[in-house]
Amino acid sequence: MLIIPAIDLKGGRCVRLRQGRMSDETIYSDHPEEMAVKWHDCGAKRIHLVDLDGAVQGKPVNTEAIRRIVAAVPIPVELGGGIRDMAAVNAYLDLGLQYVILGTVAVKDPGFVREACQAYPGQIILGIDAKDGSVAVEGWTETSRLRPIDLASQFEDLVGLAAIIYTDINRDGMRTGCNATATRDLARATSIPVIASGGISNLDDVLEILPLQKDGVMGMITGRALYDGGLNLSEAIRACEKRGPREK
Repeated sequence: MLIIPAIDLKGGRCVRLRQGRMSDETIYSDHPEEMAVKWHDCGAKRIHLVDLDGAVQGKPVNTEAIRRIVAAVPIPVELGGGIRDMAAVNAYLDLGLQYVILGTVAVKDPGFVREACQAYPGQIILGIDAKDGSVAVEGWTETSRLRPIDLASQFEDLVGLAAIIYTDINRDGMRTGCNATATRDLARATSIPVIASGGISNLDDVLEILPLQKDGVMGMITGRALYDGGLNLSEAIRACEKRGPREK
């Protein structure tokens, strides 16, 4: 199971938010590419990026910082936030990103997700962000009527969808532990591999998610705990590698 360190970008800096609130940020670095190198040196096999400004504005914003991060590390990098059209998908994958994450557009234009998967099979990830059991969109500023399982079911037959990232917004950046129950329920309801996100604060939280590998959970994303020191990335990766094969 993968442990994927998160780098959230706002104004070109590496920050972390609490529950997605743009006004509640902690700045960790003015040079996010240096954080990517640090996590790679700790053993990370993938980096998770979020263009926070892009998610709110509905278009790519932190492109230069993303370019530097991709150039700085030799491992796959995935990105979500503000990707609403094929031009953005093309530009990001041409930049060297391995995966792009489609969230808001999956709710508002499901056909676009299918188009993207057809053009780039194995490089598209579905981002499902939930608040109080409902899917949130537009940088978590709006809530839809969809349940996460309902959204996932729309793409169950979609060949080329690499994974689903499931985030519990109420736990994101709060270091309260991942919503293991909701993550498990989603993984069991779909054949698409699931990546857990939101709330992982220490090694105990990692160990709670590990058994869900049998249900279809392939990895977990963590951010604030790494920056605040609650979770040692190298230690967490070693714990996960004892349970399954490493990503090639």
